Amino acid sequence: MAEISTFATTTASDNYPTIDPTSFDLIVSGTGFSASLLAAAASIAGKSVLHVDPNPFYGSHFSSLPLPSFLSYISSSTSTPNLYSHVETSSQSLPEPSRSFLVDLIGPRVLYCAEETVDLLRRSGANHHVEFKSVESSLVYRDGKLCSVPDSRQGIFIDKSLGYAERRQIWKFFQLVQSHIKVTRSGTTTEPSEEGGVMIPEEDLEMPFVEFLKKQRLPPKIRALVLYAIAMTDYEQDDVDSCKRVVLTREGIETISLYSSSIGRFPNAVGAFIYPMYGHGELPQAFCRCAAVKGALYVLRMPVVDILTDKESSKYIGVRLESGQEIFSSKLILDPSCQIPASIIPRENLVSSKLSRLVARGVCIIDRSIESNSANILLVFPPKSLHQEQLTAVRALQLSGNVAVCPPGFFIVYFSTLCEDAVLGKVYINSAIKALFNSMELSTESVEAQLKEEGESVAAQTKEEVETKPTLLWSCTFVQELREASYDAAMSICPMPDANLDYRNILSTTQQLFENMYPGEEFIPQNSAPDNIDDADEGSPE
Repeated sequence: MAEISTFATTTASDNYPTIDPTSFDLIVSGTGFSASLLAAAASIAGKSVLHVDPNPFYGSHFSSLPLPSFLSYISSSTSTPNLYSHVETSSQSLPEPSRSFLVDLIGPRVLYCAEETVDLLRRSGANHHVEFKSVESSLVYRDGKLCSVPDSRQGIFIDKSLGYAERRQIWKFFQLVQSHIKVTRSGTTTEPSEEGGVMIPEEDLEMPFVEFLKKQRLPPKIRALVLYAIAMTDYEQDDVDSCKRVVLTREGIETISLYSSSIGRFPNAVGAFIYPMYGHGELPQAFCRCAAVKGALYVLRMPVVDILTDKESSKYIGVRLESGQEIFSSKLILDPSCQIPASIIPRENLVSSKLSRLVARGVCIIDRSIESNSANILLVFPPKSLHQEQLTAVRALQLSGNVAVCPPGFFIVYFSTLCEDAVLGKVYINSAIKALFNSMELSTESVEAQLKEEGESVAAQTKEEVETKPTLLWSCTFVQELREASYDAAMSICPMPDANLDYRNILSTTQQLFENMYPGEEFIPQNSAPDNIDDADEGSPE
């Protein structure tokens, strides 16, 4: 054995189990979404896998934690160094029973019914370990009010917030998109087909999406609906020259296509989106179960404290665990919270593009639904809808007890927005919170006081808002760093949760990492689910 060099000192402990064997094809540290999916893919490909996590729970930065544990996790400087900051809560006292609230670290997030993550769950058999509920409503904040997102023919023509001409305009645009999708899938040309279908010209697909929408003569209100509430664009697009990230027509059409194909895919899903029962932490655990069935070994409460390298070649050869045991492998995957010197994995091997380093997030608990006839609701605040200088969309997701994340009679609402400045990002989150909810301080007495000061008409308006808006019972705002995925020949670092609504970007990055580790291997092939799926729990993680 070559002489080993390390970059840290460790202490051994007798309180940890001895791992046998001591050599694997792949070691994975951290059970986040990307890491767990890579462990499952490697196991399915026939690799021997050791999967460890320093935490006593699965999911890492993608986990769903009881409310007290959630606060401890994002506030801990030892377990999550520099990843979470500016943590602020509205009250020291938590709603009771506090442990009955399961809080996503990555909220707000949903899955499109037709996105590839759902297909991977089905191909691998992980769908047998997680259940989903439908997100029933999609709303957009416009002119100080919440309006339905007209995302289907029925939705367009029952939307009272749109005039007749506006409904015709948006329906005509959707017909163009559907025609393009149909013709593209059939492989025909840009010439009109017998059915009247036509493809969008290539030059239009390569232009900024906002310019294409203007070319279609869509007015500003309809453009904002399409850009931010359906195509899910992050940055304000009207000023292309100063925009942080310009979305091209091709990308916008692809997202609208995914949105459209998601509606009606599953009979029990009302709209385009679904949410996992018990929170997003169930997804990485489902993939861990798949890996365990294929032979992966799982050990929780087991930190990696050292990277072992060959002293002569400086190449990676293994890890030292906190137990003091040395485990060897040809490949290593690390959680983004691991402190690895830049010399170990060069920055030129970064995988994901980084447009902003921060995302501001918020978690709120309220006493009733934003909409009386919907339990699980997606909301979008387009750029400039809250502040004139607001250049990023704010997204929000309300969840009810029917997805088992809070007790009956309560609702959890998540908020997020990209930001370069933590303080400004939290300003936009707090503005969205204020737009949706009453604070605990608003009361009959405050309305009566306002009546004396400002007159009956103003007080009546305030009273109506108090009576119609949910009451904010508790809130937490914080800022998360967006760390990139990186790799070299032997080691990879998984990405942090991004600021997107779905998993598409994280999944693409994960596939790139897998292809780099195992060129030529198929990433979770069709029919990867075990034949004895009913017995899958026998090899599942605890």
